[in-house]
Amino acid sequence: MKKIDLKNWGFGDIFSEEAGLYPDCFVGRVVSQSKNLYMAICENGAVIAEVSGKFRFDAKTLSDFPAVGDFVMLDRNENENGNAVIRRVLSRKSAFVRKSAGASGEEQIVASNIDTVFICMSLNNDFNLRRLERYLSVAWASGAVPVVVLTKSDLCGDIELKLREAYSVAAGVSILVASAMSEDGYSRIASYLKAGETVALIGSSGVGKSTLINRLLGENRFDTQELRNDDRGRHTTTMRELILLPCGAMVIDTPGMRELGLESADLSKSFADIDELTGRCKFKNCSHTIEPGCAVKRAIEEGVLPEKRFANYLKLCRELAYEGLNSRQTEQAKIDRMFGGKKKMKQVFKDIKARNR
Repeated sequence: MKKIDLKNWGFGDIFSEEAGLYPDCFVGRVVSQSKNLYMAICENGAVIAEVSGKFRFDAKTLSDFPAVGDFVMLDRNENENGNAVIRRVLSRKSAFVRKSAGASGEEQIVASNIDTVFICMSLNNDFNLRRLERYLSVAWASGAVPVVVLTKSDLCGDIELKLREAYSVAAGVSILVASAMSEDGYSRIASYLKAGETVALIGSSGVGKSTLINRLLGENRFDTQELRNDDRGRHTTTMRELILLPCGAMVIDTPGMRELGLESADLSKSFADIDELTGRCKFKNCSHTIEPGCAVKRAIEEGVLPEKRFANYLKLCRELAYEGLNSRQTEQAKIDRMFGGKKKMKQVFKDIKARNR
């Protein structure tokens, strides 16, 4: 049987050196996950694997477990004598991270060891600049390079307007336009796919991620569905999966995410214009509300900085400020931000009560 060269699956020197610390194990890359089972590509082919009991006991958070795109150390590299056992996850060179849904709000790895993030957004009612700002903030923090892919251009009446709007919030980021009706957009996308590199496709349901992968594969391997009557997408992808393309590049398809909870984000890159303005304010601790010499307020008044963009920036800042806090700590942080502390809050309510008598 012909051996698989894991270099073709992105296994480079950065991983090889760490893998050498575990001479009794075999290297594999996680290509899919279904509940507690993983499929990994190894030198001898694909194996089904699960984490060891010790691994599960030692794991502190959800993000400690393997994710699609991870390189892992296994006790075997063939499908004999039961499932392989994952002993260790090698250090990630990059990771797209979100806050998991539900009450736990734990850090969740959407895709790891990626080189490029395709932020997919369709040119219909899904087009939303505030959501794009959020996705860009998380993508920049991932360690990968973000690229905006605007899909379904055949449904848009004014592509140039949408492009100008997208460029206004995505400075320094490549923006590609694609349509299921033409080849031009897909040829531009293909130029970003390099052998041995991994691209993650991120975006809401129904924006055309599966259609895009089918076109890149040259076959209809993945189901696609039309938009619902409300112009929003239906879920078609239900699991994360790493796919090797004919060109030698890999893509990670992900389930649609209309809401993206912030776990980590780089606002200095996604809001570089605001970051630069704050450096020109008269006071270093300027709140951009009542202080004189505020460069941010002046930019808003002059129409240079859209007020909605700044409001979204403040919203994301507040979300990040509360990360890692429990419910009581979060409530305290909100009180501190609004009133400067519980003592001042009580005084404010006392004054209000006195005025209402």
